[in-house]
Amino acid sequence: MLTKNEVREITDRIKKCKIGIIGDFCVDIYWHADMTLSELSRETPHYPLPVTEEKASMGAGGNVAANLAALNPEKIYAISLIGDDWRGMLLRSLIRKSGISDEYIIETENRFTNAYCKPMRHGISSTVYEDPRLDFENRESINKKTENKVIEYLRELTKKVDVLCIADQFRYGIITDKVRDEIISLAKNGLTVICDSRYNIGKYTDCILKPNEVECWRAVYNNDGFINASQEEFSEAAKALAVKNNARVFCTLGANGSFVTDGKEGIRIGAKTLTGELDICGAGDTSLSAFSLAITTGATMEKAASLAGLASAVTVKKIGMTGTATAEEIEAIAE
Repeated sequence: MLTKNEVREITDRIKKCKIGIIGDFCVDIYWHADMTLSELSRETPHYPLPVTEEKASMGAGGNVAANLAALNPEKIYAISLIGDDWRGMLLRSLIRKSGISDEYIIETENRFTNAYCKPMRHGISSTVYEDPRLDFENRESINKKTENKVIEYLRELTKKVDVLCIADQFRYGIITDKVRDEIISLAKNGLTVICDSRYNIGKYTDCILKPNEVECWRAVYNNDGFINASQEEFSEAAKALAVKNNARVFCTLGANGSFVTDGKEGIRIGAKTLTGELDICGAGDTSLSAFSLAITTGATMEKAASLAGLASAVTVKKIGMTGTATAEEIEAIAE
């Protein structure tokens, strides 16, 4: 693990970094309803949810961007999609408030802004009940006009940044086959590209790949053998993925740390020992952002992975939120 001084050295260098992110941004919205205020509707036989508090934050790839912003690089450019709706206006506002450039945010035709809306019921007791989530997720591919605009913006963006971060999370999101081919072409031509993908990590070549152990296993073996796999077998899967995709791989292993490899050599990075209640939601986003910025400073894969592990150890202790990790918070838990 990194020492406090090593953390400080890397995070100080991050302040001079320029990074780009392309990915599937969405809005996470929490509606907190006080059910003690609910009165039977006169029009329908239902008790409404009296919303007394509304909270919104960037989700999916947007949470990666929020974590990038928390580490305070010199400049963050984002390429993502919004719809012509109120959620799009809200997402653009959140992007700007985070200090992220929105010049490459594309307002799309005939699509809505992705969002996850969570009604939370509060009553007399301290128990909070979460109603079924309302998911706004597009189910059709982007049109050719939008796809071409994304590629145009990619080519412009790469002239401004040191590293490009990929947050490929939705089946019908911003990363089409044609966009992915452009990303790979940029990587082959010398741009450092770091990819995280829920479904398609095995399709990216000539990049730095950041799968978790399940994504890595499926990309290599295309089966569910990960259920009973050992840490050594996950390490071998990461090496195999690196060879197969001509890539370097940073494979996260949850509480077991991570593994970095170029396909020949590999190094296991230990995890910070944590106790008490943990919330792992968003930990992968934190890991991707800290790792990407560390790589941008010129840190080795091992040191970047170690910083990512510490950053994730910060956010998993933030209960009930997809939190971020600042340089000061990371340094505080380093040895």
